[in-house]
Amino acid sequence: MLPKYNAFQLKLFMAILMVFDHIDHIPGLLPIELAGVFHVLTRCVGVFFAFLAVDGFRYTHDRKRYVLRLFVWAAIMAAGNTVYNLIAADPTLSIHNNIFFTLALGVLMLCVLAGSGPLPLRICGVVFLVLFATIFAEGGIVVLPFMLITYLCRDRILLRNLLYLALGALLFVMTFVPYPTLSETLTMLAINSEFMFPLVIPFLAMYDGTRGPKTAFSKYFFYAFYPLHLWIIGLIALLVR
Repeated sequence: MLPKYNAFQLKLFMAILMVFDHIDHIPGLLPIELAGVFHVLTRCVGVFFAFLAVDGFRYTHDRKRYVLRLFVWAAIMAAGNTVYNLIAADPTLSIHNNIFFTLALGVLMLCVLAGSGPLPLRICGVVFLVLFATIFAEGGIVVLPFMLITYLCRDRILLRNLLYLALGALLFVMTFVPYPTLSETLTMLAINSEFMFPLVIPFLAMYDGTRGPKTAFSKYFFYAFYPLHLWIIGLIALLVR
C-alpha cells in the first residue's frame, strides 16, 4: 500500500520537481544527459496540477470565477515573461512557459463539456479547444486530453489509468524518431518525453482526496511559486551567461 498525502503535501513535492525540471535553463550547470533525466522524471508535474484543476472544477462553487482566476494568472505570467525576455534580449535564455494558460483552457473545456446546449455543439467546442491548446499552449497536446480523461473517468480509476497509458503510447509513437546512434535517439526522447506523463499515476494513488490547509498561503503559494521560480532561474542564467 502506498502512503497517503493531501494535495498541499503533494504540491510541495511537485514544486521541488519543477525546479529540477527548469534548472538546466542556467547555462553550463548540467550536462545534457542529466538534464534529460530530470526532464523525463518531472513529466508528472504538469499533469498532476491538471488533475487537481479537474478536482477543483468538480467541487468549486463558482466555475466561471475559477476559470477566470486561471486566465488572470496566465496574463500575469505572460506579462512577466515579456518583461524578462526584454531584459534578457537573448533568445537562448527566453522564457515562454505558461502552464496557467493551458490549465485555463482545460477548465474552460470542461465548462463547455458540462454546460448546457446541444451535445454535438459542446463536443465541437471541446475538439476546438483541444486543437487550439495543442498549437498554442504549453503542453496542450498532453494536458487537455489528460484533463478530459480524468473528468470523464472520475469514478473509474482502472479505466482512467489505462487511457493514460494508451495516450502515453500514442504520444510515444508520434514522438519517436530514430537517430544515427542510440545515444542520440535516447537524448532526443528525453527532450521530447511528454509521453512519460503516466509517471503521475503513483502520485494520484497517494492522493487522499483532501486539500490540506485552507489558508490564503496554501491557496496562492503555488500560483506565485510557478512564475517566480522560473524568473529567478532566468535571472541567475543572465548573471552567469
